[in-house]
Amino acid sequence: MSFPKYPEYKDSGVEWLGEVPAHWQVKRMRFVATLNPSKSEVRHWPDTAEVSFIPMEAVGEDGSLDLTQTRPLGEVVGGYTYLSEGDVTFAKITPCFENGKGAIMQGLCEGVGFGTTELTVVRPDTSQVTGGYLYRVISSRPFRELGESHMYGAGGQKRVPDDFLRNFELAWPPVPEQASIAAFLAHEIARIDALVAEQQRLIELLKEKRQAVISHAVTKGLDPDVPMKDSGVEWLGEVPEHWEVRKLSSITDKITNGYVGPTRGLFVDDGIPYLQSLHIKNNEIKFTPEYYVTKEWSDAHAKSILKPGDVLVVQTGDIGQVAVVPEGFPEANCHALIVVSAIKKMITGGWLAWVLDSDYGYNSLLSIKTGALHPHLNCGYVKDIYIPVPPLKEQAVIVKYVTEQQGIFLDLISEAESMIGYQKERRSVLISAAVTGKIDVRGWKSGQYPEQPEVLMAAEERATYG
Repeated sequence: MSFPKYPEYKDSGVEWLGEVPAHWQVKRMRFVATLNPSKSEVRHWPDTAEVSFIPMEAVGEDGSLDLTQTRPLGEVVGGYTYLSEGDVTFAKITPCFENGKGAIMQGLCEGVGFGTTELTVVRPDTSQVTGGYLYRVISSRPFRELGESHMYGAGGQKRVPDDFLRNFELAWPPVPEQASIAAFLAHEIARIDALVAEQQRLIELLKEKRQAVISHAVTKGLDPDVPMKDSGVEWLGEVPEHWEVRKLSSITDKITNGYVGPTRGLFVDDGIPYLQSLHIKNNEIKFTPEYYVTKEWSDAHAKSILKPGDVLVVQTGDIGQVAVVPEGFPEANCHALIVVSAIKKMITGGWLAWVLDSDYGYNSLLSIKTGALHPHLNCGYVKDIYIPVPPLKEQAVIVKYVTEQQGIFLDLISEAESMIGYQKERRSVLISAAVTGKIDVRGWKSGQYPEQPEVLMAAEERATYG
């Protein structure tokens, strides 16, 4: 899709902006909008009047706004940010600002509302700028990137200063043209968002099918005609007749915890890799970011030194994530992981990892978690989980199959995620180009440009039909 440029441009006098359409007027934000308007217009209201209440989580990254919460005016008029119908707001604190949280105030209770003090409110002077156009400016990449460069504060509490907003310079088109640009962006962004939503649904479908393939393979086998028997375990159901079902403690020679003490001052620039829960995902170990401990420290905590074939189970946080230590993996130690060493003449680490990664294994682990405030797994309970155990040769065949299927599904998911990234980038570029005058959409009409093809239809068909 391509759009024409304006017939005539002029130098804006703003370094980052460059040339702008000749008939647009360069002004600072303070001349076209009011920042954080006064609450005086509602102070005469009764304290019992219900008004919308907007916490940070109610402001979406897509411009949506959850207005289900209300509070009496008397509770919020003193210490919260005031908003009125038609105002534009954005989150000024990191990381919400970088993520694009912002919205146009529409549908407010009694036409007004109050929200967290981490919201900045901009009230458009409707003789110079429309709320819809102002929202697109504030959600544009130039505004966000410049705002980030002006943030002040330390650590995760940086904020966009009000002075940046007041002095933000932009070329503004005439109000009727703003309406055309806002309508164009609303239409095109809706199309892009629909494509993103389709890819997100595809990803969920792929994840569900991946889990179904794994779960069926490790609990029912690959032969659809094999005789079955009752496993005696409710969640497991029937298993192939020639399989055993054993407690984990009877097929392992070690079930232990990784180190669970403080890590301050523990890490070094190079040494023994130190695995944590963040390294365990999709039945794989991904050692990024890298953490290391000294060999002396690792040797002093020998019970959690890892060997190829050991199965790692996330103990706290994302409980139930599992991976096996592959052959050739360097000597490593670990933090807050359960380490399970299988008896190799009975079961392989690869088989055990896939069983625990199945729906049956995951639900079995969740059923034994303890701790209300800080849920975690206890080794003493993990050892009592029942594991289906086919002959070793059959374990190897099934492990090979599910590993290959895993690769297929992860590739398809990666394709869909790349498409989402592309569409979001396209969305950002389109907004920026429109509000800086790089494209002329005054003659745009709905349906003028062809719809984008569904480039991942083949992937969706593969996910659906296998």
